[in-house]
Amino acid sequence: MEFDPSKESPAAFYQHLIRVISPRPIAWVSTISLSGIANLAPFSFFTGAGSRPPSVIICPSNRRDGAPKDTLRNILETGEFVINAVSFSLVEAMSLSSAELPPEESEFEFASVLQGKSVSVKPPRVAGSSVAIECRLMHHIALSEGPGAANIIVGHVQHLHVEDAVMDASGMVDMERLDLVGRLGGASYCRTTDQFKLARPGL
Repeated sequence: MEFDPSKESPAAFYQHLIRVISPRPIAWVSTISLSGIANLAPFSFFTGAGSRPPSVIICPSNRRDGAPKDTLRNILETGEFVINAVSFSLVEAMSLSSAELPPEESEFEFASVLQGKSVSVKPPRVAGSSVAIECRLMHHIALSEGPGAANIIVGHVQHLHVEDAVMDASGMVDMERLDLVGRLGGASYCRTTDQFKLARPGL
């Protein structure tokens, strides 16, 4: 089949995209509002941007009413956020935190997620997450306006927290111990424990 985005609604075309851009890592993003409310929400349009400078990209879309989501608003107002890894043991809490709550309510409390203290930024990290990437805002690009409009957030990595329990003897992260969850289409997810190796040419 062929699909022309100009002939489909953004919502319908989004459903095609999330099924073919897959699996997608999940950025479980914690922020804090100017009034001190800790926010937590998952985003699966997420990737690393580069190592010079160390940077990451998340893409929060606007709410259905066209207003920015709490995560986006907090990042733009405070300039700070934390990306927490989602291991299989945290998947239920991650899903709960995707609920659209009023700005004065915290998803940490709603999903019974414990907060941990960050090293270099104000927003808390997820205490139970084995990896936390503390970031400061580098760039914000609004790709459109109104309901569902896409935004690109580029974060400059300030600090990387990795639990000792997921490290191997060489001092690198053991992916099987990390046991991350990836997003597929619809309500489907996958785990990084199913792996295979493939050598690159010339290596």
